[in-house]
Amino acid sequence: MVDPFLASRLQFALTTMVHIIFPVMSMGLAPFLIYFTWKDIRTGKPVYEQLRRFWTKIFAISFVVGTVTGIVLEFEFGTNFAAFATAAGELFGGPLAVEGMMAFMLEATFLGIFVFGRKRVGDKLYFLSSVAVGLGTWLSAVWILIANSWMQTPRGFRTVTEDGQMIIKLVDPIAAYFNPRFGYMFVHMQNAAVESVALFMAGIAAYYVFKHHVRNIEIDNVNFWETTLKIALIALLITAPFQVYQGDMYARQVAETQPQKFAAMEAVWETDSYVPEYMIAFPTSLDSITDPRAKELFGLGIPGGASWLASGGDPNAEIRGLNSFEAQSPPVAIVFWAFRAMVGMGFWFILLSFWGGYRWYKGQLFDDGLLHKALMGSSLLGIIAVELGWVVTEVGRQPWIIQGVMKTSEGVSPGLTGTEATITLISFLVVYLTLLGLYTYVIARVIRNGPPRGEQLRERPDRTPMPESPTMEVADND
Repeated sequence: MVDPFLASRLQFALTTMVHIIFPVMSMGLAPFLIYFTWKDIRTGKPVYEQLRRFWTKIFAISFVVGTVTGIVLEFEFGTNFAAFATAAGELFGGPLAVEGMMAFMLEATFLGIFVFGRKRVGDKLYFLSSVAVGLGTWLSAVWILIANSWMQTPRGFRTVTEDGQMIIKLVDPIAAYFNPRFGYMFVHMQNAAVESVALFMAGIAAYYVFKHHVRNIEIDNVNFWETTLKIALIALLITAPFQVYQGDMYARQVAETQPQKFAAMEAVWETDSYVPEYMIAFPTSLDSITDPRAKELFGLGIPGGASWLASGGDPNAEIRGLNSFEAQSPPVAIVFWAFRAMVGMGFWFILLSFWGGYRWYKGQLFDDGLLHKALMGSSLLGIIAVELGWVVTEVGRQPWIIQGVMKTSEGVSPGLTGTEATITLISFLVVYLTLLGLYTYVIARVIRNGPPRGEQLRERPDRTPMPESPTMEVADND
C-alpha cells in the first residue's frame, strides 16, 4: 500500500489538475460571453447570437462539471488533510465559505436567466445576467486565490497551542486576505484563463477556416468561424504579451518572498551570482534530468538572466542556493522543467499572436494554412501551461503546506491508513479520468454540431438595432 502522506498528495494533485480545467474554461469564457451578449443586443446581427449561444453551451457544461469536482476538493481537506484543516480552519475556511455563499450563488442564480431567459426577459436584464455570471465566476477565483496565496505568503495571524495542537488564529483579516502574493496570483491566473480560452477558440476556428479556405471544402456558417478566429486573435494579442510581462513581476515577487522556490525554479544549489536564465535547456547527462543544476546545462541561456529576474535589473545579483536552507528542497527537477516549459509556451503564444496579427493586417488571415495548423496544434497548450504553472506554484512550495509555518507532512489526517489512502487514490483516478473523458466527448459533440443555423435563430420582429459605437467590426470578411 502507498504511504498515506504520498497517496494524499497524489490524490489532491490529481483532483486539482483535473478540476482546474473547468474553471479555466468558465473564467476565460466569461468576458467573451459578456462581449457577445452586448454585441448581440446592440447590433442585432445573427453572428453574435450564434457566438453567444454556442459558447454559452460550453460555459454551462464547464460550470456544472467544475462545481462537482470543486466540491470534492474542499471535502479532501477534511478527509486527507484534517490536521491542516484543524490548525488553519479559522483562516482558511472563511474564504472558501464566502466563495460558496457569495460568488457561487451569484453565478448559479443568474446562470439560469442567462442560459434559458433570452426570450423571457428584456435586453437590460439579460445583459445584466451575463455580467453577473461573469462577475460570479471571477469572484470565485478571488476567494480561492485568497486562500491559496495566504498559504504561500501567510500574514495577519498568530499561532497558539490548544490541547497540544497548533492552532492558527486570524488577527488581521486585511493583512491575511490581501497578502503580498494575492494580487500577482489573481492577475496571472485570470489573464491565463482568458488566454487559454482564446487559444482554444482560435484552434477550433482555424480548423474550420482551414477546411473552407485552404482545402476548399464547403463549411456551414463559415462567417461564424471567421469571426471567432478574429475575436480570439484580438484577445491573444492583448493577453499573450501581458502574461509574460506580468509573469516577470510575479517571478520577482516569488524571489523576494519564497527564495527557496525561486532557487528550485532556476536549479541553483549553491548561493551564486550572475546566474543564467535558460529559456531552452537540455540535460548534459541522464542525471541532469532528475537533478538539474544551473550552469551545468546545455541550451539557450541569457547570461545573468536569472539574477536580473530576481533583483529587477541587476545581472550580478546574488541568488540564494538551495543548500543554504534548513528545510528540505522541493523536487527541483519537477519545478525546474515545468517552469521552463511554461515560460517557453508563453513566448510561443506571443509569436503566434503576432503571426496571426500580421497575416490579418496583410489580408491573408484566412489563407495561411501553416498559421491555421499552428493554431490547431496550440489549442490546448494554454490549459497545459496553466497546469504547469500550478505545478510550479504548489510543488515549489514543498515541504511546506503553509510557507514557513506548517509542513505538508504535518497536515495529513492522523488516522488515515495506507490502505484507505490507496483505495481512495485509485477510485478517484478512475472516476476523475472518466469524468474528464465524458466532458471531452460532450464538448467535442458541441463543436462538431457547430453554431445554431439561420432557421434556429431567435426571431426579431419589429426590432431596430441600437446605433453602433465606433469600434472595430470583426464580423465582416477581409
